Amino acid sequence: MDISLATDGFSAMGSPSRFAVLQVLVKAGQDGLPTGVIGERTGIPASTLAHHIKFLATADLVQQERQGRMIVCRANFDHLEALAGYILKECCADQLQKEEAA
Repeated sequence: MDISLATDGFSAMGSPSRFAVLQVLVKAGQDGLPTGVIGERTGIPASTLAHHIKFLATADLVQQERQGRMIVCRANFDHLEALAGYILKECCADQLQKEEAA
């Protein structure tokens, strides 16, 4: 993962509403949720919700699938894990370097 892709993902999570949508989808697991249920759980109106889901999908944090007349959204767990790994890959590097030098 490069820094541009990472910043796009973290930026997409930078709104309280989008973060709430993502949290609801993470809690739902691999089955995901229909957009109507996401709206009910977050309290976000449908028109605004569509905008937030599109933003998250553009950043590859959410995947959408049409099932009949319903759209089911799922958290993209692979991408979320890659983002977490990217931000944590240098965890404590300075501290470890100090300990090795001592």
